[in-house]
Amino acid sequence: MMVRDGYGYGLGLAVVAAALWAFTHLLALVALPLLLAAFFLWFFRDPRRQIPDAPGLIVSPADGKVTAIRKIATAEGEQYHVSIFLNVFNVHVNRAPVEGRIHSVDYKKGEYLNAMNPDSVERNEQNRVAIVGETGTVRFTQIAGLLARRIVFHKKVGDKVHRGERVGLIKFGSRVDVFFSGACELRISLGDHVQGGSSILARMPSQGRVETPASTAADSIRGSAQ
Repeated sequence: MMVRDGYGYGLGLAVVAAALWAFTHLLALVALPLLLAAFFLWFFRDPRRQIPDAPGLIVSPADGKVTAIRKIATAEGEQYHVSIFLNVFNVHVNRAPVEGRIHSVDYKKGEYLNAMNPDSVERNEQNRVAIVGETGTVRFTQIAGLLARRIVFHKKVGDKVHRGERVGLIKFGSRVDVFFSGACELRISLGDHVQGGSSILARMPSQGRVETPASTAADSIRGSAQ
């Protein structure tokens, strides 16, 4: 599968290559737009993912590397703040970390600092989304990076989303930050590489449930492909 944008870039560059060949018949000139077309078709790939369906799970909203895990104090209590860095080679489709309803969407224009820079959280172009579901309120922020120049988000306030559902993308290098209750049980470590929709970030503990190795393993197996 592929994001629709990829077809636009790919076909546009293919037309450029055809025009250059028609007017010049120089293979060296045609090669560059063809290589760029192939890159864009690859970059906008959208692979199917196995979405875990056990209750209380929070999955990664993006592909990339976990670059920060910290606990922060908020008006709603202690929360985890997890940062996921997407390089140009990662899949850039973003997915809903939990099932629930979109409570708020707050887009903010800004700068284009390197997404690894801690200041990018406040200063870069970004889109902040809050979803209210079974795990309480989970927030994630799409943050543009040094190369990223467009944040895409397909949903609006009030929309129902399913865990792992495609909700948008960030074009080229970027970052996604996730915020959820500090009472959750983390399932990731610093430096882990995660996949959007299928990698489990954390789980909200069930009341009165005793975890066993068998039930934990099942979290990674059960699910539907999307």
